[in-house]
Amino acid sequence: MYAGNRPGTGEPRQSGGTFQTHTCDRLYHDRTAGGAQAVSAKMASRVTELSSCDTFVALPPATLGNRIIFGKNSDRPSDEVQEIVYFHAENHEPGEKVECTYMEIDQVPETYAVILSRPSWLWGAEMGANEHGVCIGNEAVWGKEEVCDDEALLGMDLVRLGLERADTAEKAVSVIVELLEKYGQGGNCMESDMAFTYHNSFLIADRKQAWVLETSGKYWAAEKVEGGVRNISNQLSITTKIDREHPEIKSYARSKGWWDGKKELDFAAAYSYVNTARMTTTRGRYCEGYKLLTKHEGKITAETMMTILRDKESGINMEGSFMTTGSMVSILPQEPKLPCIHFFTGTPDPDRSVFKPFIFVPNITQLVKTSSPVFGLEDPVKKKPRFQIRPDRRHELYKKHEYAVAMMESSKEKAEVMLKQIKKLEKEKLSEMEHILQSGCLDVDKVVHLFSNCTEEEIAAYA
Repeated sequence: MYAGNRPGTGEPRQSGGTFQTHTCDRLYHDRTAGGAQAVSAKMASRVTELSSCDTFVALPPATLGNRIIFGKNSDRPSDEVQEIVYFHAENHEPGEKVECTYMEIDQVPETYAVILSRPSWLWGAEMGANEHGVCIGNEAVWGKEEVCDDEALLGMDLVRLGLERADTAEKAVSVIVELLEKYGQGGNCMESDMAFTYHNSFLIADRKQAWVLETSGKYWAAEKVEGGVRNISNQLSITTKIDREHPEIKSYARSKGWWDGKKELDFAAAYSYVNTARMTTTRGRYCEGYKLLTKHEGKITAETMMTILRDKESGINMEGSFMTTGSMVSILPQEPKLPCIHFFTGTPDPDRSVFKPFIFVPNITQLVKTSSPVFGLEDPVKKKPRFQIRPDRRHELYKKHEYAVAMMESSKEKAEVMLKQIKKLEKEKLSEMEHILQSGCLDVDKVVHLFSNCTEEEIAAYA
């Protein structure tokens, strides 16, 4: 079977994967004759209710050390594999195309180096960062505007395209809204023949500022964040502070009867069913995330953000059929001479995972232990009808972690020992990264293998 190339290197890799039928697809659909439609209707509301991500940013004076701290939990189907992959910067020929998850679009002359945390079946990403210190995470959102089921760009495709094409957070906003206008958003967001579609919101940060970009079909609003804390979840959250907007956002809202045109436009209130007056006081994921940020305001560090992402009581660290399948935390120093540091888990449940550091330096090779097998043209995503079979997409770290979790659940004593080992590893890496930021000294030859070596140490801890 054709196995494809290692992303970002052009080097061939072994597929290592096998195909298996969807006979036990735990959440999405029933393949018994005539059962799919009935289950689809029944499950649609359940999927909407369960699916949830949370993305956070803290800016001075809410943080320590003159840094911006970014974080995200990606909450996806519990049996979906999330991989951590690196793609180097490239120059492209005029007229070149790029194949996204469902469609081909025009390529740009230059794309930046990126590290991505993504569901391993698609082209885009749930979250990631680029060589210029831009970080993006997206959320599923719903509202009054009907969601398009037609295949277009996924919100996750837009995350990757924003990172590859923008060297600041505000430029990423421009990239995403231009692509949204040209190609639209839509298509199934699960590796399943049951349609799961949504609009998207994005939290975008760099060393200086952050932006919240929220969409409803082709319409959008953007809010600039220059200090304090901000979070997004699975609801529109931009109210009257609109710093950039779609040129027809107001006229369209008036034509639909969502806004009277007299008072100031409240985007979330007009385009969704959110009671914006109670967003930060009513129990819900957005509110719970906001409370966790404000609880630590003034002293937020990367370790604080990791603690927030691990919080199960609030539901931020999600469990169940939809669960936290990958997590990310980034340190973006406002001092341009200091490196941005990005931590990724690449495994489910951050409370039983290691946040592993990554720094952009020259000559990085592919992150083999966290890269899933590829299947080229044989991949069920590329064949129509799509998703008729499901390949084994587990990467090596995922397999070792899966085994370790089973061991932890079988023995309290083993769990304590293993958790102690991986927490010690993480603390050591946090200390090493803090030394780099405090001293300003970066050993490039050592850092080039930083993430890969930490992954090896994590795997050894699971042995």
